[in-house]
Amino acid sequence: MRAVGIDFGSRRVGVAVCDALGLVATPYETIKRVGDQKIEHGRIGEIVREIGAEIVVVGMPYSLDGSEGRAAKLVQQEIRGLIKRLDVPVVTYDERFTTVSAQDSLKRAGTKASKKRDVVDQIAASVLLQGWLDSNSEADHAPNQESFEY
Repeated sequence: MRAVGIDFGSRRVGVAVCDALGLVATPYETIKRVGDQKIEHGRIGEIVREIGAEIVVVGMPYSLDGSEGRAAKLVQQEIRGLIKRLDVPVVTYDERFTTVSAQDSLKRAGTKASKKRDVVDQIAASVLLQGWLDSNSEADHAPNQESFEY
């Protein structure tokens, strides 16, 4: 199953994709925020079509205690807009610590600070998509996270 992972940020949107078997997530693209969700979501729709994705997995930034804070509410608004543009299901996956994990990986790899800004969002999207793939592998990729239908 082809999937796209999305890590919404205030300045950039990280995008990751997986292989056709749904086993391995890889960084794909960073979409720079331009202040127009129609354009940003349009690019996500293009990526979904480019790779033939069957599902989109959006990282949900829950607070450390698991509650839905301001960031989670903003992502829910993004999801509502995204659903209107896509013909595939959109599910969420708990993204707590994905950016921290991505930053740690880049630091261990010795990546320069300027390059980190360019790829950290893609890596975070890849981490969350891989987590979703791994959590769903035994269930034949049946979504076990919250599906959005607004």
